[in-house]
Amino acid sequence: MEISLAIKDELRRFCESFAEERIFRIRNTIESINDSLKSETKSSAGDKHETGRAMIQLEREKLGHQLYEAEKMRQVLAGISTSNNPAKVVQGSLVVTADSAYYISISAGAFKKGSTQIYCVSALSPIGKILLGKSEGHCFDFNQKTICIEKIL
Repeated sequence: MEISLAIKDELRRFCESFAEERIFRIRNTIESINDSLKSETKSSAGDKHETGRAMIQLEREKLGHQLYEAEKMRQVLAGISTSNNPAKVVQGSLVVTADSAYYISISAGAFKKGSTQIYCVSALSPIGKILLGKSEGHCFDFNQKTICIEKIL
């Protein structure tokens, strides 16, 4: 798998776009819920009305937590430098193995460009935890496979 250092800027933009879209969707949903709460009128079935409002409040709280997590993603990305090329895997490293490539940043899924696929993973994900601190040539077991780090960009 041939991957160059130049792709790190594209990976960062991909992750930033992922985080921003997630924040936008969550904020729109929260706004919609707030509008529902404001416009909902009390019906003659009082208990049913209160139960409905309680469910909406719970949903809003859940979305608030999701928004907090998405904004943390944005903060993680802000702290990543694309110009570093350390000897060991750190936040912002692009790790190339024989089978896969991983960009240690946020969990944003797979970035695809042509035949190249790079997984954007959080440092807190299972594979991210294993990769952190490792250097080129280091081998480790993951998902019942032995994986060796070929290159760190």
